[in-house]
Amino acid sequence: MMSVPDENWSIFATNRNFDLMKKGILISCLLMAALAITAQPKSNFITILPTDTPGEILVKAANIVPSERQLRWQKLELTAFFHFGLNTFTDREWGEGNEDPAIFNPETLDAEQWVVTVKEAGFKQVIITAKHHDGFCLWPTNTTSHSVKNSPWKNGHGDVVREVAEACRKHNMGFGVYLSPWDRNAQSYGSDAYNDFFTRQLDELLTQYGVVDEVWFDGACGEGKDGKKQIYDFLRWYKLIREKQPGAVIAVMGPDVRWVGTENGRGRETEWSVVPTDHFDLSAIAENSQQDPVYKPVKDLMDDDLGSRVKILSAKGLAWYPAETAVSIRPGWFWHENQNHQVKTPEELFDIYMTSVGRNGVLLLNIPPDRRGLIHERDVQNLKAFKTLLDQIFAVNLAKGSTINSSNGKGEMSMLDGDDQTFFTTNSKDDTTTILHLRFPEQTTVNLLSLQEHLTTGQRVEAFELEYKDGSGDWKKVTEGTTIGYKRLIRFIPVTTRELRLGITSSRLNPTVAELGLYWIGEIAR
Repeated sequence: MMSVPDENWSIFATNRNFDLMKKGILISCLLMAALAITAQPKSNFITILPTDTPGEILVKAANIVPSERQLRWQKLELTAFFHFGLNTFTDREWGEGNEDPAIFNPETLDAEQWVVTVKEAGFKQVIITAKHHDGFCLWPTNTTSHSVKNSPWKNGHGDVVREVAEACRKHNMGFGVYLSPWDRNAQSYGSDAYNDFFTRQLDELLTQYGVVDEVWFDGACGEGKDGKKQIYDFLRWYKLIREKQPGAVIAVMGPDVRWVGTENGRGRETEWSVVPTDHFDLSAIAENSQQDPVYKPVKDLMDDDLGSRVKILSAKGLAWYPAETAVSIRPGWFWHENQNHQVKTPEELFDIYMTSVGRNGVLLLNIPPDRRGLIHERDVQNLKAFKTLLDQIFAVNLAKGSTINSSNGKGEMSMLDGDDQTFFTTNSKDDTTTILHLRFPEQTTVNLLSLQEHLTTGQRVEAFELEYKDGSGDWKKVTEGTTIGYKRLIRFIPVTTRELRLGITSSRLNPTVAELGLYWIGEIAR
């Protein structure tokens, strides 16, 4: 039977005034929850009923899964941001909106160089800043004169968005667009008319450039020319995206992907993709609405704890809402010549990979093109070295040299097949803990653990630990963690042994572990 800590029962009773526990039918409620496990539908959104017991809530949480678009996005692991525009030429981060389009002239712009550079570094998708806060559009929009059509670049006949989109198609890369809701150039900003203006811009981007895989909004909202702040019609924009590009994820002011809460490349050590929907405008949610049109985040999800039992037991609903971790390869988001010597090193990028992808997130790394319209040589060099570093570290999964057994599970060796659609699980759905015993044919040295859950089953693991048998035959703890999700990476002090034990010490229903990896970093990434 699944276990719920006593303190959570009391929290549940206090928060919900749930008197059934006091009437002596706790056991029957848990039995009903257990029987409902197999019948619980898979969805990326579910409502918590006032009558739901803690056991029933855990069952619901354990069966929430990503939508097809969310799962495709999660498996990308590495995505690239291209911040490019007038700020590249003014040496600023935020423009005023009154800049002259005549300054935009990247004479040797090569979008294919951008895309090939990041693809060779292991990235699977890119996002171009089609419009930043200054309102300058990198495509020849019909909505404003503040665009590339009034620049000297290609005599006003250029289209940066199209060149990036075509390069992505040519090289089989995902393509996304960033469109700033804040527009410091638009005369209508701060009025209802601006939402119409913005919708026309968004429609152009969604209909003129083929498949769009991600649409990225931020929450920047400055004052308009009359001192008024704009009330963004996000729901209208979400509906348009679902209609025109149904496969696109909407981030990070959007229903599919959330901001992790930092811009330093570090995600939470405990990162739940299943989070309460109390942070959303529930009046906009019809049943299972996240599958298609709409719901609007009303505040950032930045607490250290988003989805623990304490959080979900008092929730009104739960949704699959994974985290994107954004950071720039340079101190700034746009290219600045005086930062050419401050490009993050391969080792720094690897550390970021560990704390973003390795903490159940997708890394969005900004790589800004320079005034020539090229990714700078130093950025290219460090990205290539970063890919080499990744390839070296993860070249050999040392766990594949072991045999794995458990006393209460099945599919142990499927964790070593490189296929995240096969997985180990316990024999019974009521078995929420297990120990996986790894035996090596000879002494093996490791210092990095990689774990992945089977996301189409759900995110379930709440705690795990790794132990090794030392020379005296005693078991000693090497490391421990909480959530796994898509991927969890943990470095630890090197150990040399012939036996290791991975213990799943807490899980929502039976754990489903798709992949297990053990690696030796050595001095590569020190």
